[in-house]
Amino acid sequence: MPRILTGDTPTSAGLHLGHYVGSLENRLALQESYDCYFLIANVHAFTTMAEKPAEIRANTIAIVKDWLAVGLDPERSTFVLQSEIPAIAELTFLLAMLIPFNKVMRNPTLKTEIEAKGLGETYPFGFPMYAVGQCADILAFRPDLVPVGEDQEAHIELCRDVAMKFNQLYCHVNNRTLEADHVKAGGVFPIPRAKVGRVGRLVGLDGKNKMSKSLGNAIFLYDTEKDVEKKVSKIVTERPTTTSPLPEGNPLAQYIDVFLPSERAEEIKASYAGGKEVLDGHIKKEVAAAINTLLAPMRERRAKLDGPAGEEHVLNVIKQSINRANAVAEETLWMTKRAMGLGFVERRVGV
Repeated sequence: MPRILTGDTPTSAGLHLGHYVGSLENRLALQESYDCYFLIANVHAFTTMAEKPAEIRANTIAIVKDWLAVGLDPERSTFVLQSEIPAIAELTFLLAMLIPFNKVMRNPTLKTEIEAKGLGETYPFGFPMYAVGQCADILAFRPDLVPVGEDQEAHIELCRDVAMKFNQLYCHVNNRTLEADHVKAGGVFPIPRAKVGRVGRLVGLDGKNKMSKSLGNAIFLYDTEKDVEKKVSKIVTERPTTTSPLPEGNPLAQYIDVFLPSERAEEIKASYAGGKEVLDGHIKKEVAAAINTLLAPMRERRAKLDGPAGEEHVLNVIKQSINRANAVAEETLWMTKRAMGLGFVERRVGV
């Protein structure tokens, strides 16, 4: 089967609706027909949380619980814990030689994160290295497809550039070779394509930024029914009267589209646009109810993973995938080293 690689960074204690509609529901569908590798980028979390290792560990466990609650299946897919795959670190160093520093710093996703997190000039050297490391995360598993949110497309473009440059420089793939033919032509890396989810960017409850824990504007997959109702009820619609249109870009407008059935969403939007009287409170309750219906089975599955037994199960899930993940990543590293003239001794990593 063709292969995909995607994942999450454990910078928060679980995943939110933006992750679900942007990538997770894509993963659920794709694991039926793809060889799936799902990465927990716990090393990357240290780029902004180096002083919080215990929190990163707890968040890592929480994200795997969310994956299992959503329905990702470790029997059909490989769960990859980044810190347990040494080939990724080596590939990061080797691939860094192919990317100009200025190109990394012009990456719009990186610039946005620096601004959104208020890092100013205080971020560590490892922070821009994260962009290179993400290329290594992906290319270590030689995927054809990378399901991502809209905000991650710039990272995938950088990864594609690196793969093409490597294949041309070290594998002598002609620069006119079609992307789909790079491996056939002798390249180590397929040129991966981004696959954006049904919703490229889910706006947060504040209506200004994408949904994010650090910005306090997220609805989490583990939120209770009351949490969801309370959060949705606080959305500010900025309508002077009950017959005023809903402002463009307001989060409620997007949530109506994303979480309500299409016919009902069109009916509500037509009422707003046509100047009919619409009570925002009623619409918010309807949206919250739809979100709670979506989250209910996830909450039930996640509740079974609470406590020490749940954590032990998560650790077993991670362990059972390590050998599979290392086998593929080590094969990639060996192919990379041979192409670069570094293929002296093939290494075997076992657990």
